[in-house]
Amino acid sequence: MKVAVAIIALTAASAAAFAPAAPSLSKSALHGAGNTDPVDPTMNGIDDNLGYEAFDPTAGDSPAVSRNNNGGVWVKQRARPRRNRKSAGVRAMVRENIVTPANFIYPLFIHEEDHNTEIVSMPGCQRHSAESMLSEIGEALDLGVKAFVLFPKVADELKTNLACEAYNPEGIVHRSIRMIKEKYPDAIVCTDVALDPYSDQGHDGVVENGVILNDITVNQLCKQAVSQARAGADIVAPSDMQDGRVKAIRDALDSEGFTNVSILSYTAKYASAYYGPFRDALDSHPGFGDKKTYQQDPANGREALIEAALDAQEGADMLMVKPGMPYLDIIRRLKDASDLPIAAYHVSGEYAMLKAAVEKGWLDEKDVVLETLTCFKRAGADIILTYYAKQAAQWMKEDGLY
Repeated sequence: MKVAVAIIALTAASAAAFAPAAPSLSKSALHGAGNTDPVDPTMNGIDDNLGYEAFDPTAGDSPAVSRNNNGGVWVKQRARPRRNRKSAGVRAMVRENIVTPANFIYPLFIHEEDHNTEIVSMPGCQRHSAESMLSEIGEALDLGVKAFVLFPKVADELKTNLACEAYNPEGIVHRSIRMIKEKYPDAIVCTDVALDPYSDQGHDGVVENGVILNDITVNQLCKQAVSQARAGADIVAPSDMQDGRVKAIRDALDSEGFTNVSILSYTAKYASAYYGPFRDALDSHPGFGDKKTYQQDPANGREALIEAALDAQEGADMLMVKPGMPYLDIIRRLKDASDLPIAAYHVSGEYAMLKAAVEKGWLDEKDVVLETLTCFKRAGADIILTYYAKQAAQWMKEDGLY
């Protein structure tokens, strides 16, 4: 027992000995908001009382730093990029990429209930009732957000392997489109074309013996897209990653007279681990296995170019990369390879990560979100799907950015 006590005491003493010393100055004392004494540009004599000999960069036959005509220290550098960063006005004048609310598509989760339900893994997001959905859209429109995409939480009893509820003209999405268009005719309504919210298998396609049936699924997707167009959708967005679905959907829409309905194709949708919170929101986790036989391998980049070329050839109007931040290189590849507008989806896992860090006090939410959205634009995204759309638009308005 005495030995154990001695070991504990020794361990505690060692920990104390090697613990970092407490800072002698608080952060507020160290950082005085730029209020300092004037600095002598000659730097003469500043090291005289150090008690040791400091290196003088201006001394010797090959000085690292020179002196100007006034005796001040001088780095002989004609090109100084910092001149274009010297003030907020200059930085704004030369800024290469600017994000505005018009670049956003705002994803909204909807359900049949008459109340909203919080999504635990996506703080700040909710499954909206019809009334709340309309209110949220109205507030976002007032802030300059013009486009919205709907994702439904479908009742389990309506889910089947063939996902027939996906093209029910009285289904939740179709009724929501009509409500939005009646109240806000100028709002751009985008719809998700995929079977997973309606599937009892939790997959984006029809399943047989554990295999997703490509062509059977495309047949169902055509029905879904046409039904959404009939309800008033402006843009349909196939997210299923089945081969040939863009051409089939384009032909289906055109044959029914919907030549003005756009296709925003999920061109490079990766089999990512970042989708978990979204699947919580829709209760659409795969019933078995994963989605790697149809969504792209996260290790592949060139493959996205194949998908992009096919989608453009088949009639896509816009191309999307999903997820966003971990795939900025793919956004840039598609931007360089295609003349079509490029969209980036700032997905649920990315959103949840930021929210978690903000809740811990590790990040400033406004700054990190606006930086993130700018990164999408810099990488080449013309369109950004983000759950932060309304909040970011509010911050931009407060800052006078538009």
